[in-house]
Amino acid sequence: MSGAHKKSLAVLGATGSIGHSVLDLVARYDDRYEVVLLTGHQQVAELAELALKFRPRHVVLTGDAGFADLEARLGDSGAHLHHGMDALLACLDETPDLTINGISGIAGLLPSLRVLESGGALGLANKESLVAAGALLVEASAQHGGVILPTDSEHNAIFQVWSAQHAAAIKSITLTASGGPFLNTPLTDFAHLTADAALRHPKWQMGRKISIDSATMMNKGLEVIEACVLFDVPIEAVDVVVHPQAVVHGLVHYADGSVLAQLGAADMRVPLSYVLAWPERLPWCADGLDVLALSRLDFLPVDEARFPAVELARGAWRQGGVAPCVLNAANEVAVEAFLKGKIGFLDIIASIEHTLSAMSLGGNVDLEAVLGAHDEATATARAWIEQKGS
Repeated sequence: MSGAHKKSLAVLGATGSIGHSVLDLVARYDDRYEVVLLTGHQQVAELAELALKFRPRHVVLTGDAGFADLEARLGDSGAHLHHGMDALLACLDETPDLTINGISGIAGLLPSLRVLESGGALGLANKESLVAAGALLVEASAQHGGVILPTDSEHNAIFQVWSAQHAAAIKSITLTASGGPFLNTPLTDFAHLTADAALRHPKWQMGRKISIDSATMMNKGLEVIEACVLFDVPIEAVDVVVHPQAVVHGLVHYADGSVLAQLGAADMRVPLSYVLAWPERLPWCADGLDVLALSRLDFLPVDEARFPAVELARGAWRQGGVAPCVLNAANEVAVEAFLKGKIGFLDIIASIEHTLSAMSLGGNVDLEAVLGAHDEATATARAWIEQKGS
C-alpha cells in the first residue's frame, strides 16, 4: 500500500476530532504521507469531502445508514468504497505503514487488534481499546511485531520522556488533568449541570464523548488504566494531578530524584505529529510554547468528592478480570444518556457503580469474554437508566 517515498497512512475515524488534527498535519506535508484509507461512521458528506481531498485508495463507512449517499458522492472518484466493520478489517489486512485509530468507543477494539496482528504500527487514540482489552493488544503486539504508539496527549507525553535504557530506575509517572469545565463549580450545583455546560471545555477542542469524560474526569480514570497497560507499571505508580493550565502533560519520576516532563500547547496536533513522524519529529509548529508567557503553573490533588471517577477506575483495575471493560461499557452508555438528557450529571457515576456491582467480573479475559462483558454491561446500564427514567 505504501508509495515509493511516502509513509502510507490509514485514518480511522477521519471525521472526528483526532481525524481532523491528523489530516491537518498531513495536508501540510503531502510530500511525506500518502493517505490510503479513510473511515467514518455517520458523517457521509464530510467523509466524502475528505476522500476527494486526500484521494485514498479505500473509503469505509462503518455506520448502518448512508452508504448509497457515499456511493453517489464518490462513485467517480476512483476510490474503492466499502461498508461495515468486516470490510474495514479486510482493508487493514493490507497493512499501511501507520494506522491512526481515532474511532470512539469499543468499536475501535477490533481494528486495533487487526493492525497489531498484521505487525503494523498503531497510533492509538482509542482509549477504550486499551481499557477494555489492554492485555490482548499488548499480547498481539508482542506476538506479531506490531507497535503501539500512544496518542493521548498524556501518554504521548510519558512516551516522549520515558527512557527505555533506564526503565528500571523509573519510580512512577504522573498524568495531568485540566479539571475540565467544573473544576471550580460548587458541588451543590452538580445535580443540575447540563450537557451544554459539560461540553464547554476550557482548554481542549474535543469530541462530545471525550468532553463529557473530561467533565466527570472519567477520562483520567481510563487513562490511569491505559498507563498501566502501555508502560507495564503497577497502578500505585500512576499518579494524577490537576493542572488547570494544561501545559505540562506528563511527568516521569526517576530513582535519582530527576523528574522529566513534556510541555506543550493544548493542541492534539502536538502528540499526533510525534506519532506521525516517529521515531523522528515533524517541524510543523512555527511558534511553539512561549515559556515567557507562562505566569504560573499550578498542580492540585484530585478532589475525590468532586471527581469520584478516578478512584472508581482504579478500583476496577484492581479488581481485574473484565471489570475495566464493564467500567468502560457502562460509562459509554451513561455518557450517551446524559448527552440525550435522559439522566443527570451525577447519574453517570451512579450508573457505572450499579453496573459494576451487578455483574460477575472474574474469569478469563479473552476476546469473547471482553465482548460478552461489554454487551452485558451495556444492557445492565441501559436497564438502570430506563428504570430511573420511569
